[in-house]
Amino acid sequence: MARTIALIPAAGMGKRMGAGSNKQYLMLDGMPILARTVRTFEEADCIDAIYLISPEQEIPFCRSDVVERYGFTKVRAIVPGGQERQHSVYNGLRAIEGIEPDDIVLIHDGVRPFVSVQMLEDAAAAARESGASVVAVPVKDTVKVVQEGLVTATPPRETLWLAQTPQGFRYGLIRAAHEQAAAAGFLGTDDASLLEWQGQPVRVVQGDYRNIKITTPEDMILAEAFLKETAK
Repeated sequence: MARTIALIPAAGMGKRMGAGSNKQYLMLDGMPILARTVRTFEEADCIDAIYLISPEQEIPFCRSDVVERYGFTKVRAIVPGGQERQHSVYNGLRAIEGIEPDDIVLIHDGVRPFVSVQMLEDAAAAARESGASVVAVPVKDTVKVVQEGLVTATPPRETLWLAQTPQGFRYGLIRAAHEQAAAAGFLGTDDASLLEWQGQPVRVVQGDYRNIKITTPEDMILAEAFLKETAK
Protein backbone atom coordinates (compact mmCIF):
# COMPACT_ATOMS: atom_id res chain seq x y z
CA MET A 1 0.00 0.00 0.00
CA ALA A 2 1.36 3.40 -1.00
CA ARG A 3 2.24 5.74 1.84
CA THR A 4 0.63 9.16 2.24
CA ILE A 5 2.95 12.02 3.14
CA ALA A 6 1.79 15.50 4.19
CA LEU A 7 3.69 18.55 2.98
CA ILE A 8 2.59 21.70 4.83
CA PRO A 9 3.95 25.03 3.55
CA ALA A 10 4.08 27.66 6.29
CA ALA A 11 6.70 29.96 4.83
CA GLY A 12 4.55 32.96 3.91
CA MET A 13 5.30 36.36 5.42
CA GLY A 14 1.64 37.27 6.03
CA LYS A 15 1.90 40.89 4.84
CA ARG A 16 -1.87 41.19 4.32
CA MET A 17 -2.52 40.27 7.94
CA GLY A 18 -0.63 43.30 9.25
CA ALA A 19 -0.14 41.66 12.64
CA GLY A 20 3.59 42.22 13.07
CA SER A 21 4.30 38.48 13.02
CA ASN A 22 3.83 35.69 10.52
CA LYS A 23 0.19 34.65 10.34
CA GLN A 24 0.84 30.93 10.87
CA TYR A 25 1.91 31.65 14.45
CA LEU A 26 -1.00 33.89 15.41
CA MET A 27 -2.98 32.46 18.31
CA LEU A 28 -6.45 31.11 17.55
CA ASP A 29 -8.26 30.36 20.80
CA GLY A 30 -4.94 29.85 22.60
CA MET A 31 -3.23 27.73 19.95
CA PRO A 32 -1.07 28.78 16.98
CA ILE A 33 -2.89 28.49 13.64
CA LEU A 34 -0.17 26.20 12.28
CA ALA A 35 -0.42 23.89 15.29
CA ARG A 36 -4.17 23.54 14.76
CA THR A 37 -3.52 22.58 11.15
CA VAL A 38 -0.78 20.07 11.95
CA ARG A 39 -2.90 18.48 14.70
CA THR A 40 -5.44 17.24 12.16
CA PHE A 41 -2.70 15.53 10.11
CA GLU A 42 -1.14 14.12 13.29
CA GLU A 43 -4.45 12.56 14.31
CA ALA A 44 -5.36 11.19 10.85
CA ASP A 45 -4.64 7.47 10.49
CA CYS A 46 -4.16 7.91 6.73
CA ILE A 47 -1.09 10.17 7.19
CA ASP A 48 2.26 8.42 7.58
CA ALA A 49 4.60 11.40 7.90
CA ILE A 50 4.54 15.20 7.93
CA TYR A 51 7.07 17.67 6.49
CA LEU A 52 6.72 21.34 7.42
CA ILE A 53 8.13 24.18 5.33
CA SER A 54 9.19 27.33 7.16
CA PRO A 55 11.31 30.42 6.56
CA GLU A 56 14.83 29.28 7.45
CA GLN A 57 15.24 31.80 10.27
CA GLU A 58 12.01 30.59 11.89
CA ILE A 59 12.81 26.86 11.90
CA PRO A 60 13.99 26.81 15.54
CA PHE A 61 10.81 28.62 16.66
CA CYS A 62 8.62 26.31 14.57
CA ARG A 63 10.33 23.29 16.10
CA SER A 64 10.09 24.48 19.70
CA ASP A 65 6.72 26.27 19.74
CA VAL A 66 4.77 24.01 17.38
CA VAL A 67 6.32 20.56 16.92
CA GLU A 68 7.82 20.00 20.38
CA ARG A 69 5.30 22.01 22.37
CA TYR A 70 2.37 20.00 21.04
CA GLY A 71 4.17 16.66 20.75
CA PHE A 72 3.71 16.10 17.02
CA THR A 73 5.48 12.78 16.46
CA LYS A 74 4.75 12.44 12.74
CA VAL A 75 6.81 15.53 11.79
CA ARG A 76 9.96 14.21 10.11
CA ALA A 77 11.62 17.51 9.19
CA ILE A 78 11.17 21.26 8.91
CA VAL A 79 12.37 22.35 5.48
CA PRO A 80 13.59 25.87 4.57
CA GLY A 81 11.20 27.71 2.28
CA GLY A 82 11.95 29.51 -0.97
CA GLN A 83 11.22 32.88 -2.51
CA GLU A 84 7.73 31.87 -3.71
CA ARG A 85 5.31 29.24 -2.43
CA GLN A 86 6.05 27.07 -5.47
CA HIS A 87 9.76 27.14 -4.66
CA SER A 88 8.98 26.22 -1.05
CA VAL A 89 6.90 23.22 -2.10
CA TYR A 90 9.65 22.09 -4.48
CA ASN A 91 12.12 22.24 -1.57
CA GLY A 92 9.72 20.12 0.45
CA LEU A 93 9.27 17.54 -2.30
CA ARG A 94 13.04 17.12 -2.59
CA ALA A 95 13.39 16.72 1.19
CA ILE A 96 11.03 13.76 1.61
CA GLU A 97 13.06 10.68 2.50
CA GLY A 98 12.47 7.19 1.15
CA ILE A 99 9.45 8.13 -0.97
CA GLU A 100 8.36 6.09 -4.00
CA PRO A 101 6.80 7.45 -7.24
CA ASP A 102 3.38 6.00 -6.42
CA ASP A 103 3.32 7.28 -2.83
CA ILE A 104 0.81 10.07 -2.26
CA VAL A 105 1.74 13.61 -1.25
CA LEU A 106 -0.94 15.85 0.26
CA ILE A 107 0.07 19.52 0.01
CA HIS A 108 -1.85 21.72 2.42
CA ASP A 109 -1.65 25.38 3.42
CA GLY A 110 -0.43 25.78 6.99
CA VAL A 111 -3.02 28.51 7.56
CA ARG A 112 -6.06 26.36 6.74
CA PRO A 113 -6.74 25.04 10.27
CA PHE A 114 -10.29 23.78 9.62
CA VAL A 115 -9.34 20.96 7.28
CA SER A 116 -10.98 17.67 8.28
CA VAL A 117 -9.69 14.10 8.35
CA GLN A 118 -12.39 13.22 5.82
CA MET A 119 -10.96 15.75 3.36
CA LEU A 120 -7.51 14.22 3.79
CA GLU A 121 -8.85 10.74 3.15
CA ASP A 122 -10.89 11.82 0.12
CA ALA A 123 -8.05 13.82 -1.46
CA ALA A 124 -5.59 10.95 -0.97
CA ALA A 125 -8.01 8.38 -2.41
CA ALA A 126 -8.71 10.52 -5.48
CA ALA A 127 -5.00 11.12 -6.07
CA ARG A 128 -4.28 7.42 -5.69
CA GLU A 129 -6.90 6.64 -8.34
CA SER A 130 -6.40 9.54 -10.78
CA GLY A 131 -2.90 10.83 -10.08
CA ALA A 132 -3.94 14.31 -8.91
CA SER A 133 -6.75 15.84 -6.89
CA VAL A 134 -7.82 19.23 -5.59
CA VAL A 135 -10.28 19.96 -2.80
CA ALA A 136 -12.69 22.68 -3.92
CA VAL A 137 -16.15 24.17 -3.34
CA PRO A 138 -18.66 25.54 -5.87
CA VAL A 139 -18.71 29.32 -6.31
CA LYS A 140 -21.75 30.91 -4.64
CA ASP A 141 -21.65 34.33 -6.31
CA THR A 142 -21.85 35.41 -9.93
CA VAL A 143 -18.34 35.99 -11.26
CA LYS A 144 -17.46 38.72 -13.76
CA VAL A 145 -14.41 38.80 -16.01
CA VAL A 146 -13.18 42.40 -16.01
CA GLN A 147 -10.63 44.18 -18.20
CA GLU A 148 -9.78 47.86 -17.79
CA GLY A 149 -12.80 48.38 -15.55
CA LEU A 150 -15.30 46.84 -17.98
CA VAL A 151 -17.10 43.49 -17.76
CA THR A 152 -16.06 41.27 -20.66
CA ALA A 153 -17.75 38.00 -19.69
CA THR A 154 -19.94 36.26 -17.10
CA PRO A 155 -18.86 32.60 -16.91
CA PRO A 156 -21.59 30.05 -16.06
CA ARG A 157 -21.50 29.77 -12.28
CA GLU A 158 -21.99 25.99 -12.33
CA THR A 159 -18.60 25.60 -14.01
CA LEU A 160 -16.68 27.59 -11.37
CA TRP A 161 -15.14 26.15 -8.21
CA LEU A 162 -12.93 27.73 -5.55
CA ALA A 163 -9.75 25.71 -5.11
CA GLN A 164 -8.70 24.86 -1.56
CA THR A 165 -6.14 22.50 -0.08
CA PRO A 166 -5.23 19.74 0.50
CA GLN A 167 -4.21 18.97 -3.05
CA GLY A 168 -3.10 15.38 -3.55
CA PHE A 169 -0.67 13.85 -6.05
CA ARG A 170 1.27 10.75 -6.83
CA TYR A 171 4.78 11.77 -5.90
CA GLY A 172 6.30 10.96 -9.29
CA LEU A 173 3.80 13.21 -11.08
CA ILE A 174 4.08 16.27 -8.84
CA ARG A 175 7.88 16.02 -8.58
CA ALA A 176 8.18 15.89 -12.38
CA ALA A 177 5.73 18.80 -12.76
CA HIS A 178 7.74 20.97 -10.38
CA GLU A 179 10.99 20.09 -12.11
CA GLN A 180 9.55 20.93 -15.54
CA ALA A 181 8.06 24.19 -14.24
CA ALA A 182 11.39 25.18 -12.67
CA ALA A 183 13.23 24.49 -15.93
CA ALA A 184 10.68 26.50 -17.96
CA GLY A 185 10.39 29.36 -15.47
CA PHE A 186 6.64 28.70 -15.13
CA LEU A 187 5.01 29.92 -11.91
CA GLY A 188 1.57 28.45 -11.24
CA THR A 189 -1.15 29.73 -8.95
CA ASP A 190 -1.24 26.46 -7.00
CA ASP A 191 0.26 22.99 -7.26
CA ALA A 192 -2.63 21.58 -9.28
CA SER A 193 -2.06 24.27 -11.92
CA LEU A 194 1.33 22.71 -12.69
CA LEU A 195 -0.37 19.44 -13.64
CA GLU A 196 -2.97 21.38 -15.64
CA TRP A 197 -0.13 23.20 -17.43
CA GLN A 198 1.25 19.81 -18.42
CA GLY A 199 -2.16 18.68 -19.68
CA GLN A 200 -2.64 16.17 -16.85
CA PRO A 201 -6.14 15.51 -15.44
CA VAL A 202 -6.93 16.72 -11.92
CA ARG A 203 -9.86 15.22 -9.99
CA VAL A 204 -12.05 17.59 -7.95
CA VAL A 205 -12.93 16.55 -4.39
CA GLN A 206 -15.76 18.25 -2.51
CA GLY A 207 -14.39 20.62 0.14
CA ASP A 208 -16.03 22.70 2.84
CA TYR A 209 -16.78 26.43 2.96
CA ARG A 210 -15.26 26.49 6.47
CA ASN A 211 -11.91 25.31 5.13
CA ILE A 212 -10.75 28.92 4.82
CA LYS A 213 -7.22 30.20 4.32
CA ILE A 214 -6.51 32.72 7.07
CA THR A 215 -4.92 35.64 5.25
CA THR A 216 -6.52 38.88 6.50
CA PRO A 217 -7.80 40.20 9.87
CA GLU A 218 -11.34 39.51 8.66
CA ASP A 219 -10.43 35.84 8.25
CA MET A 220 -9.39 35.72 11.91
CA ILE A 221 -12.81 37.02 12.95
CA LEU A 222 -14.47 34.34 10.84
CA ALA A 223 -12.19 31.62 12.22
CA GLU A 224 -12.97 32.62 15.81
CA ALA A 225 -16.69 32.49 14.97
CA PHE A 226 -16.29 28.97 13.59
CA LEU A 227 -14.58 27.85 16.80
CA LYS A 228 -17.32 29.35 18.98
CA GLU A 229 -19.98 27.62 16.90
CA THR A 230 -18.15 24.28 17.19
CA ALA A 231 -17.85 24.70 20.98
CA LYS A 232 -21.63 25.05 21.45
